[in-house]
Amino acid sequence: MYHHIKTLLEKICECEVVLEKPKNKELGHFATPVAFSLAKIKRANPKQIAQEIASKLDTCKEFEKVEAVNGYINFFLSSSFLKLSARLFYTDTQNAPLQDSQEKILLEFVSANPTGPLHIGHARGAVYGDALARVGRHLGYAITTEYYINDAGAQIQMLGLSILLAGQEHLLKRNVTYPESYYRGEYIIDLAKLASDHFGTEIFESEDSIPTLAAFGKDRMLEEIKNNLTQVGINFDHFVSEKALYQRWEQTLDTLKAHQGIYESEGKVWIASSTLGDEKDRVIVRDNNEPTYLAGDIIYHQDKFQRSFDRYINIWGADHHGYIARVKAAIHFLGYDENKLEVLLSQMVSLLKGGQPYKMSKRAGNFILMKDVVEDIGADALRFVFLSKKADTHLEFDVDELKKQDSSNPIYYINYANARIHTLLEKSQLKPQDIMQNDKDLDIDFDAKNLLFEALMCPHTIEASFKDREIQKICEYLKNLAANFHSFYNAHKILGTHNEKDLLYVMLIVSKSITLGMSLLGIVAKTRM
Repeated sequence: MYHHIKTLLEKICECEVVLEKPKNKELGHFATPVAFSLAKIKRANPKQIAQEIASKLDTCKEFEKVEAVNGYINFFLSSSFLKLSARLFYTDTQNAPLQDSQEKILLEFVSANPTGPLHIGHARGAVYGDALARVGRHLGYAITTEYYINDAGAQIQMLGLSILLAGQEHLLKRNVTYPESYYRGEYIIDLAKLASDHFGTEIFESEDSIPTLAAFGKDRMLEEIKNNLTQVGINFDHFVSEKALYQRWEQTLDTLKAHQGIYESEGKVWIASSTLGDEKDRVIVRDNNEPTYLAGDIIYHQDKFQRSFDRYINIWGADHHGYIARVKAAIHFLGYDENKLEVLLSQMVSLLKGGQPYKMSKRAGNFILMKDVVEDIGADALRFVFLSKKADTHLEFDVDELKKQDSSNPIYYINYANARIHTLLEKSQLKPQDIMQNDKDLDIDFDAKNLLFEALMCPHTIEASFKDREIQKICEYLKNLAANFHSFYNAHKILGTHNEKDLLYVMLIVSKSITLGMSLLGIVAKTRM
């Protein structure tokens, strides 16, 4: 609907047209300030230009009325056009792509170190990435999702040491001196018990066992992470091991050297990232010949770009903001177009319960586990609230608010709208197929027509949410659509009226939009409550 009107206007105006949705419904379904742009080109009065365009459009079947008001052009859509748009939208049972795009995108997100369970900080990026993939695929993009496993380096060795010491203290009952940095929490003790069952307690006798315990702990944690993600409906296409990629490190260094991207100084190897926007050059090989953390990312991005996607999207925590320039510099020095990489940042989450800080998990130490929050409020509520604000803004919410069964709880409010529609359909003598088989113009009033229009804005909202990488636009749209429906439902009788069939036609489109929007958020809309 939106694209059709925009294309029609651009054909008549012979220029790009900005199409707006007036806040005041009395001013029409759409409006455009295009006359002001044309006035500069034609050196004419915008009011006169708006009037000329309005007169050309007034005969189009898409419009019931076109008004030129102070240089703006307001459009009121006709019932016949709304009905045609509704029929096309409703009968698209396969959710066919809204655009003909097969752009290949590699979307990497979460990538939390497999040294502990997922906490709520990881959860926000996880839900955002999964929803972005769902929306993109719906639009016709060929999206591959990927989890980068940081299974090389000091943090994995620290995991092995932490399990060893936990085994010595809790299973061998020895006095243990813990180092300044180690992983703590009951999950480490659980891993030590699992290692004892698998290897026997002798595994804790020597520090030589640290690599074995590290690999064992990493595998168990990765299994738990996958289970945590499945709990909220997230499944990845690929998992890529950092450790496996390190086999290519020498070849990667040779490529960087060939593109004059690295140099040696102070016994270390540096990447010349300051020449490409980074605030300073970065060490990628230490003076002990050990690669730094950045080295793993360089190898991984070479692996990504060798797979020839059209675009690469990374979702990182907001604390990685300073990391973007150095990774893009590395991509450039590897011989690829760094502009194909898009980095989206996900901010932290503050959690309350009854107005007080949410209790940290004993199991994880000083973290709030994603699993605990899901058990508290459910996967649907967690997904919705994590998507309800722009990902790069701070998010704070009280879990108790999401348990309320009233309009203050957005997911309840949206589901209640859909359930109300299904109750109407159950009570009516008309079946959905009968309702949709209607050859006449819809006999509906101003309010019903506006509700239908709002429901038909669903495809445009979905497109805008992906284009701007702002999934919260779908959340806002669903809340507004539900509010409009509830207002209409409370003010109008539907069943037993002379135009019951036409009103139910509108209800079916509202339900379709709610169901589709919720599914792209990873939520199944309820039909009964």
